[in-house]
Amino acid sequence: MTRLSIKQFAPSFKPEQWSERDRRYLTPFATNIDGLVHVLHNLPPEIVGALCSRASRAKGSLLRILLNEYIYPILDGKDKQLAKELDYLVDFLTKHGFKNILNNQRAQGFYAKWLSQYGDDSIAQMTGAHTVFWGISQVAMKFLEDQRIGLEPIEKSTRYVNFGEKISGRYLYYTPTPDLRQLGLLAEYKKILDGLFETYNTLVPQLTNWLKEHYDEKDSVLEKKAFDTLRGLLPMATLGQVALRGNAQAFEYLINRTRAHELGELRWVAHALKEELDTEIPSLLLRAVEEKSAAYQTYLARCPQSTEHAVSKKVLSALSQPIFVSKPRVELAEYDHNLEEKCVAGILYSFPQTRSSWQKTLSVAHRMSRAERKRVLDGFFNNRTERWYKLGRAFENAYLRFDIVMDIGAYRDLHRHRMLTQDRQTFSIYHGYGIPSEIKEADMSAAYAKALDSVIPFYKKLENKNPLLAQYAVPLAYRVQFYQWQNVSSFFWETELRAGPQGHPDYRHIEQEKYRLFAKKFPHIAQYIHIDMNQYPFARRGEAEKIAAKERDIQKKLKKR
Repeated sequence: MTRLSIKQFAPSFKPEQWSERDRRYLTPFATNIDGLVHVLHNLPPEIVGALCSRASRAKGSLLRILLNEYIYPILDGKDKQLAKELDYLVDFLTKHGFKNILNNQRAQGFYAKWLSQYGDDSIAQMTGAHTVFWGISQVAMKFLEDQRIGLEPIEKSTRYVNFGEKISGRYLYYTPTPDLRQLGLLAEYKKILDGLFETYNTLVPQLTNWLKEHYDEKDSVLEKKAFDTLRGLLPMATLGQVALRGNAQAFEYLINRTRAHELGELRWVAHALKEELDTEIPSLLLRAVEEKSAAYQTYLARCPQSTEHAVSKKVLSALSQPIFVSKPRVELAEYDHNLEEKCVAGILYSFPQTRSSWQKTLSVAHRMSRAERKRVLDGFFNNRTERWYKLGRAFENAYLRFDIVMDIGAYRDLHRHRMLTQDRQTFSIYHGYGIPSEIKEADMSAAYAKALDSVIPFYKKLENKNPLLAQYAVPLAYRVQFYQWQNVSSFFWETELRAGPQGHPDYRHIEQEKYRLFAKKFPHIAQYIHIDMNQYPFARRGEAEKIAAKERDIQKKLKKR
């Protein structure tokens, strides 16, 4: 794969136009400001974290937020001395930079020797970078976020941002042009996806006006509610922004996963990511271009296809029969039947006076009466008054597997949980979609459904050629099937968090269903879960006020220091 052919798969849009002033103040803090992938540097950790979080709900790019909210307020503010100091810092970093002042060559030599030559992977976990992708599809974004260990992503939310605006006369969606042109489907792809965005743009103001007539909320709240309700029209090709904090080991694995992938967009991601990280941590990624890494990349890319070829057509046919569901579905597909005993054994095992093996401890827990086990659990949970009090290792000894079908838009929030094993099927149209109640009540169902149905013939046509490419055309309203294999501690954490009033109604429903299934099988442990089973028309309404009050208190305390 040549450099030129890889670049053909880059997203073909330019998100920002920088003035000379913008360039002066961005260059010391981010690489590749005219591109779509940046590495942040020379910034305090708190600013980087705030930037990444703020960008998830803001209209502009992360770099634009850095200028408008962190740099220009100082330069244009009343404190002239502070502005002068910032100017001096920018000049210094532009001319010199920390790498040129400190003995960075010595550090690079250390990593080149101990990581590249001797394979001491632990040292690759000691450092990393903040990387920002502005302009990759939801398909690519989910693939990156599948890597749960060592990477910490936060993406621009379709719940709070209008994705219907055009840049340079084009809607923000990814087009795998070389592949679609070869298949003769490029024009039809653009027509279908343009239609989805046009319907989105038509319905957003209509639904916003309807919400204003029926809900006594601020206009800004109602506008975001419209974005949230209509995001199901956005295709998986929709371009978004994601910021990733990762250690070097995780970035190396990410490059290995994407460099030979069947999807050209992911091959471009590997190329662009490596190019930018080489400006910041080059010695930590030397192995990614070695011959043995190339063989590993080929293995990762070809393993799914070679395994599929080993399966008979009869088996594949049986597996490919879709089960249409009329609503989201949750099944408790598998669980430890002695789950309660395992959790109690985990508690007993760590007692200071315990000297028994795990097997004997589990046997003791099994022989205990239900009343005895309840007393142990009561003692353990007695002082757990908040859902964010973590359970610890004892409840990591028993597992549950949930098989879930839910809309793609809400799935993306559950996908972010890391302390579990989950895997999904390809994004498709085969599990149908739902229509939000607000759209039904506003009498917009026909237009909404027409847009979603328009995708079906094209999806099937493209799927026959390439199922992975077909994912780009699937709107977020369609459902995806996936499983979660999680221990009880992870189950507590996710269910209590995602069922709260601040959560989206779609995934709150899933977590409430998971709780109901768990409580039916294990009522004696379920009673300790802090779960909210209520329904809320506006997620985060009450919580937003609490969060704002806490933020004000924090700001007051910081000012006093």
